[in-house]
Amino acid sequence: MTTNLYEVLRRPIITEKSNFQNGKLNQVVFEVASYATKPMIKDAVELIFNVEVTRVNVSIAPGKKKMAGNSRRLVNRRKPYKKAVITLAPGETIDIFEGVY
Repeated sequence: MTTNLYEVLRRPIITEKSNFQNGKLNQVVFEVASYATKPMIKDAVELIFNVEVTRVNVSIAPGKKKMAGNSRRLVNRRKPYKKAVITLAPGETIDIFEGVY
């Protein structure tokens, strides 16, 4: 399977926890493609944002249940997604996450 490094990163995940990680721990969080491996994610972040990555942690977030209809008998399930927590080298930052609180 041929893949483009620009397709590996889907979107940044901006939550209260990820803002704390960005400010105190020098980490950023991205939703990534389901087929992405740690080396692929590291290469993509280093190429796209021109930063040095020291560590990549990957987890699969489960799909959550969502109630549908008035009777609450219909239950839809959201899709699970793969999440990557990327630790940057000291002094490195990514501009997307600057000023987001």
